[in-house]
Amino acid sequence: MANHKATKKDVRKSSKRRERNRYYGKTTRGAIRDLKAIKDKKEGSEKLPEVISMIDRLAKKGIIHKNKAANLKSKLSRKVNTLA
Repeated sequence: MANHKATKKDVRKSSKRRERNRYYGKTTRGAIRDLKAIKDKKEGSEKLPEVISMIDRLAKKGIIHKNKAANLKSKLSRKVNTLA
């Protein structure tokens, strides 16, 4: 365990950040899963911008890598475009 005041504070801050990042990541993964389950093109087209925005936010904050974000957005866009 940390002994210095600043190190103790850093431990508190990092644990808060970790919990927040886990929440954002989990929420986005759930939204991606819901979007993949959609079978209707109209509904998928409406939901896609929201999910892409969530993915961009994760990449901006450094929770996921920017290339992973690009791959996810590409795959989701392809999936929505192939819906009948």
